[in-house]
Amino acid sequence: MIQIEHVTKRFGDIVALNEVDAQIGEKCIFGLVGTNGAGKSTLLRVIAGVLKAEDGQVLIDDIPVWENPLAKRKICFIPDVAMFFPNATANVMRDYYKIAYPGFDSARFDDLLGKFDLDPKRKLSTFSKGMKKQVSVLLGICANTEYLLCDETFDGLDPVMRQTVKSLFASEILSRKFTPVIASHSLREIEDICDFVGLLHKGGILFAKDLDEMKLGIHKIQCVIPDAADEEALLKELTVLQKEKRGSLLTIVVRGSYDEIDWKIQARQPLFSEILPLTLEEIFISETEVAGYDIKNLVF
Repeated sequence: MIQIEHVTKRFGDIVALNEVDAQIGEKCIFGLVGTNGAGKSTLLRVIAGVLKAEDGQVLIDDIPVWENPLAKRKICFIPDVAMFFPNATANVMRDYYKIAYPGFDSARFDDLLGKFDLDPKRKLSTFSKGMKKQVSVLLGICANTEYLLCDETFDGLDPVMRQTVKSLFASEILSRKFTPVIASHSLREIEDICDFVGLLHKGGILFAKDLDEMKLGIHKIQCVIPDAADEEALLKELTVLQKEKRGSLLTIVVRGSYDEIDWKIQARQPLFSEILPLTLEEIFISETEVAGYDIKNLVF
């Protein structure tokens, strides 16, 4: 388990992370999403022990990660921009990873390179962005660490490769103790692979929840309430995150249980009502609007 306890990280006067608390369990896929500049990449680097937090700490299986080889041995970090030695080939990076990670599976790496149709002797500097990302992911998986921290893993990958990488992650979880933590701007990519999601905003974490449970606790409602007073009363009864009115059609995003919300709507005798499930993208927009990150305030 990864335990993030009151972590604060500053760069001069800029507070990149502000007392972040979260837990990442084992054998699950944890998605880390957030607004631009929210601190996703910084948090991954603090978890990996690349950056030191000014306050708080990160524990990997109850072991502090900072300057602790025992904890770092459990982690492999894939940055958003692939980092390789100058003029290195995939074979050169394989041999380096074998030194850095005693459990590195060279035979599997060679096999996966062949399946991905990647030339092990070609200089990585001549690879495309997507090909470099593929090599980084394969190195991370074959390192055989318990935790794999991925910053923008799917950026640059074509749809087939994205699905292939997702399948590899799922296969690893089934076969060994393996927990990927994926930071991404692509909420749709996160939604169809992750078990848990953490939402960062302005250096703080708004929530870290089971994805399915989160979808059960927030709903999009479209309804027509004939009486204006009933409509106003309904809005006061519900925990409304987002509201829009077009003609007589009221569209709201509400937090709460399905049954309770439906009961309150029906009590107002609507001419029409429908409760719809939300995508992770819609949940993200609703939650960040509550936190003050509203598109209406960004458009001139």
